Amino acid sequence: MNKTETFSEQLQQLSRFAKAISHPARVSILQYLAAAKTCISGDISDQIPLSRSTVSQHLKELRDAGLIIGEIDGLKINYCLCTSVVSRYRTLFEEFFKRLETEEIQCDCNS
Repeated sequence: MNKTETFSEQLQQLSRFAKAISHPARVSILQYLAAAKTCISGDISDQIPLSRSTVSQHLKELRDAGLIIGEIDGLKINYCLCTSVVSRYRTLFEEFFKRLETEEIQCDCNS
């Protein structure tokens, strides 16, 4: 057993999600796909101010986290936002932060 396995599955999922969106380029890609409201079958690097290879690396991270799906269609790849996974992560984060919010904690940062 590795050290990560000592934490709950929920905490592991939250950590994977946080890592996946930890770069502004990835957040930008997610925003672009959400705004498009459809699958994108073009070069996303035209929309993000990074090289094609860098965008490709970020797309891989998002695919690995399950946030997007990339399906090959001939010479192009169609990228879609996986809304069910986004919804699941949103719920996990809402539950996580809800547990952190408590009026019982008195600290200078609450002023």
